[in-house]
Amino acid sequence: MYHDEGHIPIKMLGFQQSGDVSGVNMTIGLPIVRTSVDHGTAFYIAGEGIASARSMIDAIKVASSVSQ
Repeated sequence: MYHDEGHIPIKMLGFQQSGDVSGVNMTIGLPIVRTSVDHGTAFYIAGEGIASARSMIDAIKVASSVSQ
């Protein structure tokens, strides 16, 4: 399975159930903890004040939990 194919069901569930998609991308096998948000750049809403920080908060929480 390719990277983007795994994201499709997660994003579809988020759009259908809450409209507020949150996902965390985690790279395993590195000597450091690496997490990131699981969405694109959303340039179309940049500067509008409507972006959600939920994915970023979740990525920080996952990084914190696996680094302990």
